[in-house]
Amino acid sequence: MPELVGFVVLVMVGVDEAGLWAGELESVLARVAGRFSRVDLRWRMRDYVRGLLAPVERKNGWQLAEYAGHRGPAGFQHLLNGAAWDVDAVRDDVQNYVAEGLGTPDGVLIVDDTGFLKKGTTSAGVQRQYSGTAGRTENCRIGVFAAYASAKGRALVDRELYLPQSWTSDADRCRAAKVPDSRVFATKGELARAMTLRAPASPLPIAWVTGDCAYGQEWRMRRTLEEAGVGYVLAVPKSQRLHAPFGRTTRPSPMPPARHGKTTPAATVPKARASTIGPPHACRRSASSTATGPPTSGGYRAAAAWPARTRLPTLAYAPNGTSVADLVRIAGSRWAIEEAFQTAKNECGPDQYEVRRYPGWYRHITLAMLAHVFLSVVAAQATERGAAETTPPAPSASRWQRRNLRSGAWGSLVIQSNWRGRPAWPIT
Repeated sequence: MPELVGFVVLVMVGVDEAGLWAGELESVLARVAGRFSRVDLRWRMRDYVRGLLAPVERKNGWQLAEYAGHRGPAGFQHLLNGAAWDVDAVRDDVQNYVAEGLGTPDGVLIVDDTGFLKKGTTSAGVQRQYSGTAGRTENCRIGVFAAYASAKGRALVDRELYLPQSWTSDADRCRAAKVPDSRVFATKGELARAMTLRAPASPLPIAWVTGDCAYGQEWRMRRTLEEAGVGYVLAVPKSQRLHAPFGRTTRPSPMPPARHGKTTPAATVPKARASTIGPPHACRRSASSTATGPPTSGGYRAAAAWPARTRLPTLAYAPNGTSVADLVRIAGSRWAIEEAFQTAKNECGPDQYEVRRYPGWYRHITLAMLAHVFLSVVAAQATERGAAETTPPAPSASRWQRRNLRSGAWGSLVIQSNWRGRPAWPIT
C-alpha cells in the first residue's frame, strides 16, 4: 500500500505542475500575440511555438505542421517568410519576459556565436567557414547571440546573422535572399557591439558583459560599455597590448610555467592572477586603437586576470574594490551561453529550420528563443517553489519512495526530465 500511495502523490503533483506550465505558456503566447495583426497569424505562431516545445523528431515545416494538424507546411512557411509582423518587437518581448522571470541586479550578458550547418549556396549568409559547433570548416551559417545569465537561470535574448563579405559584396545574391539594402558587412565583433548597444536600453538588469577573445579584442565594444557604465570581463588574445600611464606599454605577467613539460597540478595553480594597471584612460584601448577623449568613469579601474579554466588573458572593467574572485566568477559565467546553445538546440530546434531567406532566419530563431526562454523561466519557477517548501517530507517505510525522495523534490524531477529529454507533459 505505501508504494501505491507514493505513486498517486507523484501523479497528482505532476498533473499540477503540468497545469502551471500550460498556463504559463498561454501567458507567454498572449504576451507576443499583439505583434501579429491578424488572428490567423496569431494561431499559426501559437501552433509553431507549441510544436517547437513538443516531442517532434525534427522540427522542420512538415513535421511541425503534422503535429499541429495542418494539411501542409504552407501556413508555417508563410509565417516565416511572407507574413507581416515585427520580429524585433517579439525579441523585445522576449527580453521583457527574461527580465521578469530571470532578472537579478548582478545579471551577466554573454556574447558568442554558433554555427548552423546548411547545404547549398542560396541560404542567406551561408558559405564554407569555420564553425565552432562542428570544430572545423563547413558549409554553414553563423549566428552571433547574446545570452542573459543570473542565479535564476540563463536564456538567449538577442541574435544577429553574420553575412560574410562574399554576400554583402554581391547585390544580386542579397536581393534574392531578401537581405535588406541597408545591411552592410559587419564583423562578428561589430554585431556583438550592436547587441551591447541595445542591451542597456532593454529592461534586462545587466551589471556585467563577458565573452571570449573574439569579442574582447573589439575595442569599440569595450568603449561602448565603459561609456554606458557597464562592467565587463572579456578575454583578449595573448598578443593584446595595453597603454599604461606615461606612455609605457604594459603586458600582464604570464601564468606560472609548466614543470618538466607537465601542466602544474590544478590544486597548486591559483585560480586567477590580477594586477591593477591604472585609471580607465590609461588602459581602455589596445595598441591599435585610435580612440581619444576623457576618462569615462573615474570610479573604475581595469585589471588583467587569468581564469584557470581558459588560461587566456582577460581584460576587466570594474568598480574599485572588485575582488579577483568576482572577476573570475564573471569570466566563468561565459560558459552559460554554451549550455544555452545546447539546451535550445536539443529542445527547441533553432538549428532545424528550413528557411533560406534572411527574414525567415530571424523569425524562426526568435520564436525558438521564445520557446527556450519559456523553458528557462518555468524551470526557475519550479526551483523557487521547491525552495519554498521548508518542511521535509515524513519518512516512509517504502524503499521505492525513500529512494525517489532522496533524489530531490518531485517538481525538480519532472523539470530535469523535461530538460534532458523529451517534454514529460503533453502540449494540447
